[in-house]
Amino acid sequence: MSSRISHFRPVPIDNVRQYWNSRPCNLRHSPKAVGTKDYFDEVEVRKYFVEPHIPRFAQPERWHGKKVLEIGCGIGTETINFARNGASVTAVDLSDKSLELARRRAEVYQLQDRIRFYHGDSERLTEFLPIEPYDLIYSFGVIHHSPRPEAILAQLRNYVHPETEIKIMVYYRYSWKALWIVLTYGKGKFWRMRELVAKHSEAQTGCPVTYTYSRKEAERLLESGGFRTTSAWVDHIFPYRIRDYIQYRYVRNWYFRWMPPGLFRWFEQQFGWHLCVSGIPVSGSPR
Repeated sequence: MSSRISHFRPVPIDNVRQYWNSRPCNLRHSPKAVGTKDYFDEVEVRKYFVEPHIPRFAQPERWHGKKVLEIGCGIGTETINFARNGASVTAVDLSDKSLELARRRAEVYQLQDRIRFYHGDSERLTEFLPIEPYDLIYSFGVIHHSPRPEAILAQLRNYVHPETEIKIMVYYRYSWKALWIVLTYGKGKFWRMRELVAKHSEAQTGCPVTYTYSRKEAERLLESGGFRTTSAWVDHIFPYRIRDYIQYRYVRNWYFRWMPPGLFRWFEQQFGWHLCVSGIPVSGSPR
């Protein structure tokens, strides 16, 4: 994995921050006035309609009365659901624009007393986040956008107790999305895969850093921070035509329309974009 990490190491973290400040993730999931309850309600409905596997992974109802550390909260969809289900949440994000919206969201739902927000680079987490143990460390689609994901895992080891669970989602290299990017934007130039996936992995082009992982590499990433993988599964293929989707219409691409639901679901579970990995601390690993 070190050779892949070094591929993006020269990227300044400020470039990553500026990218996500320019368009926080899921910002355009609703045409309603940004910051209103109607806006946040619609963002959540749309997010879980397109990505219904997220609640199955996060399991927010499990963490009632527990402490949750979320790395990369974005505009706060899962943050709110953890708090709504009775968890005490600490939410961290690199983007101050995203945190501004997440804080507003907590106020709208009157959950601000259950959530602490911190702004900073998770590769340097202990420099701004007080060290204390959490029951769940959760990060969905975030650490693969950091220049040194393994540095984040090393930091997270400081925030565990023996029963802590860690859940992270990273992008899956052997996915339909990665293949589609290479074929669409790279005309089949697979040797440019890293560059192409980084540029086109998100709705807004030009993401400075995007890693993809095999299952084994994701397991090694957790191991680098002193965690052992307990489960890993793949999900999520986006089947809709982009030109319709941005107009809030759901029209499937022609090559998915012929697939029966059962076949499409099997395809998602084999070649989905989201690699969802859970783990626990390895006993005796250094903190």
